[in-house]
Amino acid sequence: MKQVIIYTDGACSGNPGPGGWGAILMYRDKKLEISGYEAHTTNNRMELMAPIQALSRLKEPCEVSVYSDSAYLVNAFQKRWLDSWQKHNWVKSDKKPVENQDLWKEILKFAGMHRISWIKVKGHADNPYNNRCDELATGEIKQHHIKI
Repeated sequence: MKQVIIYTDGACSGNPGPGGWGAILMYRDKKLEISGYEAHTTNNRMELMAPIQALSRLKEPCEVSVYSDSAYLVNAFQKRWLDSWQKHNWVKSDKKPVENQDLWKEILKFAGMHRISWIKVKGHADNPYNNRCDELATGEIKQHHIKI
């Protein structure tokens, strides 16, 4: 099974507001940078969109390490929030519906195809790949003439 490394980040100018996401996919000596923009979104949606877009680029089942500075994303898997949300029909313990269900369901679709490890990295620190993903995400917002 091919081993792929993915770094992701999302950004938002205002929350909600215009947002961007960035990802880097690495396989052997190949590296692909991707990014995107949404005019009206939230930071959490952008943090989820980045791995969705990255995982959608994989053409066959892979062993994937996804690195993110989003506790929201990583904890949903590491702390088994997603298992609980699904078991309780997408309702949280506070009886409110889980936000971003559409994106979580997309991520779960990919989690069923690939063996994914979700790894938390410190944001805005000394990780060059995480910093580059942040540049890609914020760059999308800047490119659309929005101040950050």
